[in-house]
Amino acid sequence: MYKCNSRRLQDSIEQFSQFGATLNGGVTRLSLSKEDILARNYFCKCCEELGMEIKVDDMANIYAILPGKKEVPPIVMGSHLDSVEKGGKFDGVLGVLTALEAIRTLKDNEIELDVPLMIVNFTNEEGARFDPAMMSSGVIAAKFEKAQMLQSVDNNGMTFQAALQASGYEGEQQHRLKEALAYIELHIEQGPVLEAKQMEIGVVEGVLGMVCYEITFTGQSNHAGTTPMAMRQDPMIVAAKTMVFLHEQLGKIDEQLVFTFGRMHVLPNIHTVIPNKVTFTIDSRHQNPAIMQKVEEVLKNLPTEDKGCRIEPVKLWGRDTVLFDRQICDEIEKSCQRFGYTSHRMFSGAGHDAQYIATMIPSAMIFVPSINGKSHCEEEETSFEDCAKGADILLETVLTMQTKYSMGQTYSLH
Repeated sequence: MYKCNSRRLQDSIEQFSQFGATLNGGVTRLSLSKEDILARNYFCKCCEELGMEIKVDDMANIYAILPGKKEVPPIVMGSHLDSVEKGGKFDGVLGVLTALEAIRTLKDNEIELDVPLMIVNFTNEEGARFDPAMMSSGVIAAKFEKAQMLQSVDNNGMTFQAALQASGYEGEQQHRLKEALAYIELHIEQGPVLEAKQMEIGVVEGVLGMVCYEITFTGQSNHAGTTPMAMRQDPMIVAAKTMVFLHEQLGKIDEQLVFTFGRMHVLPNIHTVIPNKVTFTIDSRHQNPAIMQKVEEVLKNLPTEDKGCRIEPVKLWGRDTVLFDRQICDEIEKSCQRFGYTSHRMFSGAGHDAQYIATMIPSAMIFVPSINGKSHCEEEETSFEDCAKGADILLETVLTMQTKYSMGQTYSLH
């Protein structure tokens, strides 16, 4: 077994955290921004120093390839370099940097594999600048139409197409990821489970199914001081009542179900005016499709009217539960056992590029703990020791898989 260089990995994390560093120790590195371009440039430089070949596709996904002795499909590792606004310095980038450290460790030990290795940096995973999240992995997995994605607009009115053309990273469609032996993505958990269970590694078996609805309540604006309470058509009151109702009803379905009242809009949003329209979103997630169906039944069966206000639930989007390759999950767990690292089989509640890639390539994920379960904030933290343990497991799993592949074992989509 080969251990990665924990100090070198820490240096890499700290170096990349300077690209878009915020005052409170976080990172703002929006996709295809100047900060993202600096990170991309440095990533490519690091890979070229290792003798890796760089290819870029038409969605600006970067592929760094370490040739193997045989001309066969590669084992792919990676994640993304972009962040949310005022996010942390581990989310996404850790998957790229642990993959880079795995390659460096192979070079340190002068190990040449039969199977080529590839590190991928997916563009606009976060969706923080351009909707939707996991945009570019979604395009190559045929989940999104490229033409539609090119027209996505950021808060400054710039299209993804314009940002792509200005970035210097608009490559060729022929370079898109197509064939691979497997895809393994390491990521911080972004939740509290591993820390609470005192586990060192999460063996991720899949990504939870989810559904997002927006509910609109339409009433009548009027003067806040002159309209008697009994004569109001106030959608804010109905929206608040509905939130409480949904919290109670969905809470009864299953203890593993999670749901969130997220975005809210109020019109005209003036303190002296009764609102005429209120909307809020509700995001629900669970691995069991039957549970998700029950959630939708509750949402679809809301009353159409209450207290003179119209109620309209609309499904914005949803996804089915994605199951990762069981054989690869088993290899990850066995790698943990060989190193003596504790592990926990689990599902991801957050979305990742791996959920789309899993539809075209056998895939799995490795989680490392998030301190206090925090992510998408400047306080996001994972110990450098846990980062290094994750890199150890990533490398060990890759070595095991390439050895078995050389002996004739393959991994296939189920």
